[in-house]
Amino acid sequence: MPYTIKFGTDGWRGVIAEDYTFDNVRRAAQGFATYLLEKGKQGQWVVVGYDKRFDSEYFGAAAAEVLAGNGFKVWLTDGATPTPVIAYAVVDKKACGAVNITASHNPPTDNGFKVRDEHGGAIDPEGLKKIEASIPDSVEKVKREELAKAMEAGHIVKFDASVAYIAHIQKLVDIQKIKDAGFTVMVDSMWGNGGGWFAGLLAGGKTKVIEIHNTRNPIFPEMKRPEPIQPNIDVGLKATVDNKADILLITDGDADRCGIGDEKGQFINQLRVYALLAYYLLEIRGERGAIVKTLSTTTMLNKLGQLYNVPVYETGVGFKYVAPKMMETNAMIGGEESGGYAFRGNVPERDGILAGLYMLDFMVRTGKKPTQLLKMLFAKVGAHYYDRIDTPFSGDRKSREEAILKANPKTIGGLKVTELVTVDGFQFKLEDGGWLLIRFSGTEPIMRVYCETTHQDKVQAILQDGLKIAGLK
Repeated sequence: MPYTIKFGTDGWRGVIAEDYTFDNVRRAAQGFATYLLEKGKQGQWVVVGYDKRFDSEYFGAAAAEVLAGNGFKVWLTDGATPTPVIAYAVVDKKACGAVNITASHNPPTDNGFKVRDEHGGAIDPEGLKKIEASIPDSVEKVKREELAKAMEAGHIVKFDASVAYIAHIQKLVDIQKIKDAGFTVMVDSMWGNGGGWFAGLLAGGKTKVIEIHNTRNPIFPEMKRPEPIQPNIDVGLKATVDNKADILLITDGDADRCGIGDEKGQFINQLRVYALLAYYLLEIRGERGAIVKTLSTTTMLNKLGQLYNVPVYETGVGFKYVAPKMMETNAMIGGEESGGYAFRGNVPERDGILAGLYMLDFMVRTGKKPTQLLKMLFAKVGAHYYDRIDTPFSGDRKSREEAILKANPKTIGGLKVTELVTVDGFQFKLEDGGWLLIRFSGTEPIMRVYCETTHQDKVQAILQDGLKIAGLK
């Protein structure tokens, strides 16, 4: 039986040389090509980009060959390129979509295959099903034009996607003011695509950028994986203190996610960063518009929505839900718990570079450091506390789901359960406005147990009760 390629929360990911092979990448690319052809995109341009993982440039070339073999013209990035830059290239080049070879924050053993639409955003779940259904069961059914011949014929063209992107973001944020601010900015690009970006953008002024993990190393030393959460970022947090930096900016493997460390070397979790970015847009920049959030992110956004009279829309987990909702509502901001944030005026795609620049602009406009910005936010919406436990699981998913439903807890962590939401996993709403969420990862055999509460002393009790409900304890 041929290996079955399934698109999870954000594309297809697999173990390199086990199921993530050149043949399977070509099959996935053929499925995407067939999907585009059925949408009437014959002969149009498609962007192909890739990250710094093992052999990514060759997997990218393989995908480009298949698209060219199906009659598409391909813009192929001339080096490892951040996901938001690839997404913007789709719009800039008026392409009909993109293939992005990346496994984002997954372990070093993995690689991935993301697809994007003509807006540079994630393709909705219905579209992903159509792509899956179009993937041939054999590589013999894949059409392909060899790279050198395709380039000679002008069917594949290599290009630098950074030029247009940089010109674009300079219209969204005043980079010169950040350069002039005299900050010391610590940057951890986690051996990924974000390496060199902040240093390049902020060069030539009083602000100093100090980078770590900014070269290519596909085994990701000093971290388990290039995901901007602890303990992966502990080296960066220590370097922030050692260098007396004003802030730590962290980008994940493909630079679509952003993590933040404060000037004291403390991690600011992703929910707080999302609330800070929304607060910055609403209060400091005076913007108004919808907020789109996944159910696993913060209720601080709901409170900001009420305070500033803007709608808040909640979706399932993943940008395949967030991006379409942002397009539908012309949202001001969209984001998720994993540290991915997208902004109006940009493409409907997570952008770790722009998110980092917005945090620096927040500091410039207020004259405050990250700890002080957080105090400003909490003065508006109250303090909120969050944590998450990821646990590998084996066995039947359906029976686990049935057991969770059967548990039917009345209290969690000593707080009364007020509602159960099953949009994506099992979210137990709690009496303090907080929540516990149990859901299965869309990309790995992992169960995630998350919570947010206004009671700092109840976080661990809520998580432990969550593990029991999930049958993991």
